[in-house]
Amino acid sequence: GAAIEAYTEAITLRPDVPIYWTNRALCHRRRNDWERVEADCWKALELDKKSVKAHYMLGLALLQSERYEEAVKQLEKALELGRGGKPTNYMVEEIWQEVAKAKYSEWEQISGPWLQRLKELRKFCQKALQENYENAVGKARESKGFLNAKNLDNISATNGGVDISMQGHGAQEKRNQLNCEATLSKSYQEQLQTLFEVFEKASRQDIPGEIPEYLCCKITMDIFRDPVITPSGVTYERTVLLEHLNKVGRFDPLTRAPLQPDQLVANLAVKEAVQVYLSEHGWAYKSN
Repeated sequence: GAAIEAYTEAITLRPDVPIYWTNRALCHRRRNDWERVEADCWKALELDKKSVKAHYMLGLALLQSERYEEAVKQLEKALELGRGGKPTNYMVEEIWQEVAKAKYSEWEQISGPWLQRLKELRKFCQKALQENYENAVGKARESKGFLNAKNLDNISATNGGVDISMQGHGAQEKRNQLNCEATLSKSYQEQLQTLFEVFEKASRQDIPGEIPEYLCCKITMDIFRDPVITPSGVTYERTVLLEHLNKVGRFDPLTRAPLQPDQLVANLAVKEAVQVYLSEHGWAYKSN
């Protein structure tokens, strides 16, 4: 309470200083007073649109009220500003984790109802196909020249194949009916198979699976966030590789070739591929 009072007094004296607003927002955050966090962060951003802390804490506040789309925008802006020229900024990792959480929550909010609707639609379509098949068979049996199922009592199977012994004058009619029903059954099975394939493809992106290896760091095996490529042609996660160079040694972890931090180049092609993959597979954010 004392800190909030102190920053409130400072704001009263100098309402044009954005850091007073973000510092008070931080105090509100520690008390889980997210409504006041949001209000103070909006005010700070009116004064300084490039405030990393204001965008970050505003994103957290929006997450608490499950406004995921808005939260993601604020967190991604904080991430962009935090990375600017300082890829090892202490806040970058924390912000990324919140971005991933927000993106995953947004995906869950959308994909859950979507998958349920797909499931219900598939069930409806499957039932419709079955009813259509049964109606077609019924009509075929009632058609002129066909016998109903009660009269098909002279059919027998022999030698592993189907040998239909026909007695009386309905032999051809029986053959026609059986051929017709076989054709209807085959068509029905093909339609079912197509139905299952269509719905499987429709839901494939929303079902968690394995992330392609080329989108993952060779050290952590996590999906890339800020990929960089070395002169040896190997791509790593920037912060992970920089930590290796600073703590282990100035060499490429895989090729062992000498390597300096200023030799790293952003791998924009892989970064774009990751962004496309994540936009289509929201579940992949959870892997981080």
